[in-house]
Amino acid sequence: MHAKRQSLSVRLLGFPSAEGAELGTALAHPPRDGPSYSCLLGDSLQEPDLVIANGDDLSALAALLAWQPGLTRPGLVIGSAGMEFPCAQLARPLDMFQMFKLLTDMGRKRADALTGMLAPEAPPVHERRRRIRLDLDITDPADFAKMRHHAPNGAVLIVDKRGALRDHVARLLAAQQVSVEWTESAAAAVRLCAETPVSVVMINTSTPGIDPYALCSEIKRQEGAERIAVVLLVNQASGYDTARARTAGVRGLLDKPIADRHLVSALKKLLSLPP
Repeated sequence: MHAKRQSLSVRLLGFPSAEGAELGTALAHPPRDGPSYSCLLGDSLQEPDLVIANGDDLSALAALLAWQPGLTRPGLVIGSAGMEFPCAQLARPLDMFQMFKLLTDMGRKRADALTGMLAPEAPPVHERRRRIRLDLDITDPADFAKMRHHAPNGAVLIVDKRGALRDHVARLLAAQQVSVEWTESAAAAVRLCAETPVSVVMINTSTPGIDPYALCSEIKRQEGAERIAVVLLVNQASGYDTARARTAGVRGLLDKPIADRHLVSALKKLLSLPP
């Protein structure tokens, strides 16, 4: 019996369209003896397993550093960054054989690190501050009240042709006691958002008779709907219209099929729940 092939989701940062397309095509056809890769679309809300950044783009390098790369969050810089980074770097012209060899090694180390974190005997990792923190708080209490973000208390509404996804999401969020509702009707979705507290709407774009962009626009036209995060569940093969999505007010997308850990992580962020 063959071992299950490791699958890694990848976010590309700062590459020109032509080079990004070339990298995406290469990653879609990896060597058979290594992991498989799927490149996340720009509006994807999914947390990537791996980030590849253009070393010539300062904003991409800043985003990579903000992501805090490490063993469990591998990162790769392609090109001349001009400085040391806490992750692997490859020079141009890019050697694809060398890149895949490096990515395979990074994927293996990531899996080993994640296994070690889950092991009962793994010692706790204590945070170490690099600088002395000055614990002098001169903030006015009234300012704290303004800065405090209150967690949404509305439901997750799923628009899909069947209720199976609703049942699955409800099981995943059972510990958080979040209400999860379902409908296959655009009109019912709009009415539920108008009449009941809804924090997140997840629209399966393959639902028959549903235009996800038009439905999002209709939801967002309602009073107070700016608080509702509308997310599209998209099969990359069916396409995603970035311009229509942003005009309609879509918060972002999640690629299908999506692993439970990525789905839960995205929903917790949207609902402002503890990680």
